[in-house]
Amino acid sequence: MIRVFLTDDHVVLRSGVRSLLTGHAGLEVVGEAGNGLELLAQLPETPADVVLMDINMPGMDGLETTRQLRERHPEVRVLVLSMLASEEFIYQMLDAGAAGYILKNAGLDEIVHGIRVVASGRQFLCTEVAFELLAKLRACQGGLMTAAAKSTKPGGLSKRETEVLQLIAKGFTNGEIAEQLFTSKRTIETHRQNIIEKTQMRNTASLIRFAVSEGLVS
Repeated sequence: MIRVFLTDDHVVLRSGVRSLLTGHAGLEVVGEAGNGLELLAQLPETPADVVLMDINMPGMDGLETTRQLRERHPEVRVLVLSMLASEEFIYQMLDAGAAGYILKNAGLDEIVHGIRVVASGRQFLCTEVAFELLAKLRACQGGLMTAAAKSTKPGGLSKRETEVLQLIAKGFTNGEIAEQLFTSKRTIETHRQNIIEKTQMRNTASLIRFAVSEGLVS
């Protein structure tokens, strides 16, 4: 059973999402909060697997709440549910530790699918966000590739590191990558660290942007 916690300052929206999720096999809404402070206060007594997180909230917004969750409850997965479609907000939330991003105009099936995906340890972007980011990345691909080339050590990535990066960009965990490449999780962790050092990227979100800019994923 995936335990879902709703965090949004709009009571009507929380009520609507709760009603929509009720009855879906394997999902249970275990709590609600109007901001990050309320969420953090309730989590010790109401454990959750996935937090559906709004961004603009009074008291403590979604960005700071996500940072706090990464430090205090790293096992909790954050799935952003927001009206904000700006890539700035998307990258900020992913960099803060969010596992996924969905717009509030997404369909119920996509929201449920997103919850299941992030609960499994993978990352998720709703279709509209994914296509919008991909279009913008392709539009400035030339500049991004030049910048990436300058920041990459001579020799670039090895064939195996390129394979690992492609799977990272597709949302696979270290364990899943190890299974696909028939190697150990520790080896994949070493490859990931080498990739980060060679590309000078900071985290998974920036690695995904790099992979797209290099044409490693479509």
